[in-house]
Amino acid sequence: MKVTTKGQVTIPQHIRRFMGVSAHSNVDFQICNEVVVLVKTNEDKTSDEHISRFASLRGSKRDGLSTAEWMKNTRGE
Repeated sequence: MKVTTKGQVTIPQHIRRFMGVSAHSNVDFQICNEVVVLVKTNEDKTSDEHISRFASLRGSKRDGLSTAEWMKNTRGE
């Protein structure tokens, strides 16, 4: 199985069937004793551990600068 340039792999059909995974299902990867395990997650789960690291930061910039001003400052321009 090859990993694409975007870091994607295709889950083989027999594994998708076994796990009950279909299009738009949520899955997670966990490391257990140096082995990576694919786990189907509960789609209704809203715990912080399943929120994207970027989604958790959304709206956190509240210093009054526009995006262009903020980018200019972070680039040292």
